[in-house]
Amino acid sequence: MKIVLSGYGRMGREVEEVLKERGVIPLLITEDIQSTDPAIASESVCIDFTQPDAFLSNYRFIAQNFPCAVIGTTGWGSKKEEILNCFKSYNRSVIYASNFSVGVNIFFKLNEIASKLTSAYKGYEPYILEMHHSAKLDSPSGTAKSVAGIIETNFGKAPAVTAVRAGHIPGIHQAGYESELDRINILHEAFSRRGFANGAVLAAGWTQEYPGVHEFRELLENNFNKIIGIC
Repeated sequence: MKIVLSGYGRMGREVEEVLKERGVIPLLITEDIQSTDPAIASESVCIDFTQPDAFLSNYRFIAQNFPCAVIGTTGWGSKKEEILNCFKSYNRSVIYASNFSVGVNIFFKLNEIASKLTSAYKGYEPYILEMHHSAKLDSPSGTAKSVAGIIETNFGKAPAVTAVRAGHIPGIHQAGYESELDRINILHEAFSRRGFANGAVLAAGWTQEYPGVHEFRELLENNFNKIIGIC
């Protein structure tokens, strides 16, 4: 597997470490993906963990030059349709996610189940609390927005979302379902960024197995359903 890393912040360094543990040395690590030699790009998977503004400037270059991409950058949801259609127009294999942690995707699945059940029994009011380090730019997080979308689908209304930015918190997401009688809490807490990096590298390996544009959560869905016995 040939990899080009776009972005070398905290997540870029974590992804590099995971790749090295698996015997993969990135062909290129760059903060300026548009300077990549097209010959290198044409045989590589681009793993992008940059900032929203950078990705919005770079996604067309990535679509034009890389056959496969993993997009871990968040904060571009307002242009989601335009961006994904761009990759589709070039017939690229792309896997994107608001969060590549397998644990967070289990958190999504648990909230899908919890929101279906609590909305059916009425009397419950959903909410979301998310906490991240002070350097995180998007607020609420992409993960919080994904959970909110799951809950809204089942409740018919968007849940209240509270975001906290402080210190060096890798990531905490809590979804609550409150009634007069009780409270149900589902909590995911990341201890480090390694879980996100592991998922991104897993996705990079899947880009050739799953052609087209996919959300990481969609690719995990069938496996989750088999495990918990849903046909």
